[in-house]
Amino acid sequence: MSRKRATWLTIGGVLVVALVAGLAIFQPWLLFVDKTANEGDDPAAVVGTASGGIAGTDVPSASGGTTTRVVLATAELIDGEHGTSGTATVYRRSDGTRYLRLDDLDTSNGPDLHVWLSDRPSGGDCAGCRDSWGIYDDGDYVRLGELKGNQGSQSYEIPASADLSAMRSVVIWCDRFNVAFGTAALA
Repeated sequence: MSRKRATWLTIGGVLVVALVAGLAIFQPWLLFVDKTANEGDDPAAVVGTASGGIAGTDVPSASGGTTTRVVLATAELIDGEHGTSGTATVYRRSDGTRYLRLDDLDTSNGPDLHVWLSDRPSGGDCAGCRDSWGIYDDGDYVRLGELKGNQGSQSYEIPASADLSAMRSVVIWCDRFNVAFGTAALA
């Protein structure tokens, strides 16, 4: 085999390996495939909005053994690195448990997407600056789980140990690329 042919075969092999590695890391086909989650909401009756905000504890007691819930915070999701819309609502049930509800979520699919509560403000750090959507892992955050679907409605239990008093936003977070796909202000 000639030296020239061996060089071209080596270059071709390196390019194939780079292409396969790039596809494995970036998973570009996910941008064209939607995953829909259609979870029903908690059946407990909403009896009001907590006056204490996200850290509120003023939940009316259940009457007759019926579980109730109050809204601690609600906000519209806004675009991050990807177009995102829907509503994020944090509830506290009369038994003290809390959960996040995402209704009518619509965002891009992507690799390694998660739902977080963060102490960073919704909307990025600075308009248009480099890494303005990568700030959400710089402070405190609560991981609620993998995003169940990039479209639809879904709920996430909030751990009892989570201190919500400092949490300022809901974040659809891409762990693979350390960016927020979208956020919603909680405070």
